[in-house]
Amino acid sequence: MTKRRVSLFLVFALVVLAFAGCGGSAPATEEPTSEGTEATTETSTEASDVEQTLIWNLGSDPKTIDPGLNAATDGGHVTNNTFEGLMREIDGKLEPAMAESYTISEDGMTYTFTIREGVKWSDGKPVTANDFEYAWSRVVNPETASEYAWIFDEVNVQSWKAIDEKTFEVKLVSPTPYFVGLTAFYTFFPVRQDMVETAAEGAWATNPETAVSNGPFKVTSFKTGDRIVLEPNEHYWRAEEVKLSKIEALMIVDQATALTGYESGQIQILDDMPSAEIPRLLAEDPTFMILPNDATYYYSFNTQVEPMNDVRVRKALSLSIDRTAIVETVTKAGQIPAHSLIPGGHLDANGDVFNEVSGTYDIAPTAKAEEAQALLAEAGYPNGEGFPKLEIMYNTSEGHKNIAEAIQEMWKQNLGIDVTLTNQEWAVFQTSRIEHNFQIARAGWVGDYSDPMTYLGMLMPGGTNNYSQWDNEEYATLLEASKTAAGQERFELLYKADQLLGESYAVMPIYYYTDPQMVSDTVQNWEKTTRSTFYFGRANMVAAE
Repeated sequence: MTKRRVSLFLVFALVVLAFAGCGGSAPATEEPTSEGTEATTETSTEASDVEQTLIWNLGSDPKTIDPGLNAATDGGHVTNNTFEGLMREIDGKLEPAMAESYTISEDGMTYTFTIREGVKWSDGKPVTANDFEYAWSRVVNPETASEYAWIFDEVNVQSWKAIDEKTFEVKLVSPTPYFVGLTAFYTFFPVRQDMVETAAEGAWATNPETAVSNGPFKVTSFKTGDRIVLEPNEHYWRAEEVKLSKIEALMIVDQATALTGYESGQIQILDDMPSAEIPRLLAEDPTFMILPNDATYYYSFNTQVEPMNDVRVRKALSLSIDRTAIVETVTKAGQIPAHSLIPGGHLDANGDVFNEVSGTYDIAPTAKAEEAQALLAEAGYPNGEGFPKLEIMYNTSEGHKNIAEAIQEMWKQNLGIDVTLTNQEWAVFQTSRIEHNFQIARAGWVGDYSDPMTYLGMLMPGGTNNYSQWDNEEYATLLEASKTAAGQERFELLYKADQLLGESYAVMPIYYYTDPQMVSDTVQNWEKTTRSTFYFGRANMVAAE
């Protein structure tokens, strides 16, 4: 594959692969395939004299790099390079990985995977079907407190078991074509029970002595707030493809500092840069590119606290922001104003774009100030009078701060209300959202697979990712019914659920992500999956020209 530069005015690409591996995140199927959104560079000539150390800015200090506990894009990048599932995405296509093959029953509800001969953990012990059975069972065990336990139910996984050391059987509630692609997603990666049980809450994964993995790399150093060092796993079954001798994943949160490091040659890969610099980079830097991304940036309204428990207030807040101004003057990377939680790359059984059929729920690209003012007055706050102060909470980032400040000003001008801003470090912020300790919180979601359910499922009552605490019994019933329905009948149930969500204004969609990034010409054969997750298992360094 050759490296592609995508126009700033990129229209959101249709992603037909249902891969997870964020992804947010976040993170393909065996059926319709395409080139997807993966990016790589041209194969280089032999450069054995070039130091094979890749320095990449991960950006934040991951809350965890334990595959079963991770629920964030940063941890997903790391686990996608240190672990491997039954399948893996390579060049935008799904390939057998730990499983050399699999069969599907005639009714499409039983998958039988055959574990590849000779696959090993980084300490030389064999990878077996029992490792998968343990890992999956651990995720759904309430005592594990995995933030992704819900995904097994969402994608119709009913049961799993190791028939023997080489045979792993999975039964589904109903045929789910995108299921096999999810076996390449971090939640479904195997882990070793003896290593996991050496430390609580995923600490085993950051200790080089216990961080046993089965992917192309292994963790050799983890310094909180500084960097993660990965080195080749000599026992990886495709070890001959691994060219890098070391990866240093830096934790530089400040975008300007990271960009300076990239432009001075100290960092080779960067995917978070100051929005104000994007026009210059697009015009001047040939290594800057913008890729498509199946993801949505949104705000969660805590529907269980005043005044967010009033749908009129939530709708007024959502209608009064100018999404076009945000993407054109704040984020500046070709993002698309959002009118729905679900991005435009998802099709129904008739081939129609889901979020076009579902409608806009009165949300427009620009502010509808008069309608928003009328709603706020109806709720008892004419011209914002008597309205309690609100707080927007976001994780520490210049980009998130800029967006929050823009929305703060829009609400002040269009509704006459005052909003304060507060930021928290990433790990703390994630906990605050899950525990609902906020009024309004910044959020983002990368689809785990190519189906509207990957977005709608987040708002299931009681779900870990239902930050809004929105509770609608009819919504839950419709999503449950969709799991055993097929074809357009299934999508009609999803459309009804989406209507309930849209009209609740429990979340405020702001824009659909794109994926701006910079990769030095000294890095070749890198990849990003269709779920926007880095993979360096075939990457190599070459001399600067």
